Amino acid sequence: MHSPVQMKYAAEVAHGQQKALYLPDLAKEGNELNMKKDYSKLWTLFKSMFVLSACTFGGGFVIVSLMKKRYVEELKWLEEEEMLDVTAITQSVPGPLPVNASVIIGYRMAGIVGSLVAIGGTILPPMVIISVISLFYNQFRTNPYIATALEVMRAGVAAVIFDVVINLAGNVVKTKRVLYIAMMIIAFIATYLLDVSAMLIILVCLGIGLIDLVVTLKKNKKGEAV
Repeated sequence: MHSPVQMKYAAEVAHGQQKALYLPDLAKEGNELNMKKDYSKLWTLFKSMFVLSACTFGGGFVIVSLMKKRYVEELKWLEEEEMLDVTAITQSVPGPLPVNASVIIGYRMAGIVGSLVAIGGTILPPMVIISVISLFYNQFRTNPYIATALEVMRAGVAAVIFDVVINLAGNVVKTKRVLYIAMMIIAFIATYLLDVSAMLIILVCLGIGLIDLVVTLKKNKKGEAV
C-alpha cells in the first residue's frame, strides 16, 4: 500500500509528464501558424507587386502613387512617412524606381525572401509584355489604334504623376520645416527653369540633409547636457 503522500507525488509526476508531452504539440502548432502567416504575407506581396507592375504605365513615379494606396492605405503595412522615405531612397540610387522600391518594401515586410518575392512580382509582367511586343514591334508601331490608345494613356499618366507630386509636396509642407520647404522650391526651380541635372540636385539635397542631421544631433546633446 502506498501512503497518501506517495500517491500525490505519483499523480504530480504523471501530470508533469503529460504536460511535457503536450508542450511540443503546442509549439509545433504555433510554428505552423507562423509559417502559414508568412506564406500568406509573401503571396500578398507578390500578388500586389505583380498587379501594380502589370497595370502601371508612365514610369516609376506612377507606381509610387499606386504603392502608397496599396501598402499605406489598404494593407496598412507602411506609414506615410515610410513611403516618402522609400520614394526618396529609390530615386537616389541607380536602377529602375519600381524595382528599387520593391527591394525595400519586400525586405521591410519579410526580409531577404520578401525582397526576392517582391522583385519577382515586379519584373515578371514587363518582361512578358515587352517580350511579346518585341515579336510584333512593326505591327505595334504602325497600328493607328495602338497609337491612339498610347496618346490617351499619356493623359492618365500625367494625372497620376501630378497626384504623386501633390502628395509628396504636401508631406514636405506638413513637416513645417522652412529648410525642407525652401529646398523643395529651389529644387523645382533648378530642375524646371535652369535644367540642372536631377542627380546633382539629389546629391546636394542629401548633403544638406546630412548637415542638418548633424546640427540637430549636436543641439539635442547640448540640451541633454544642460
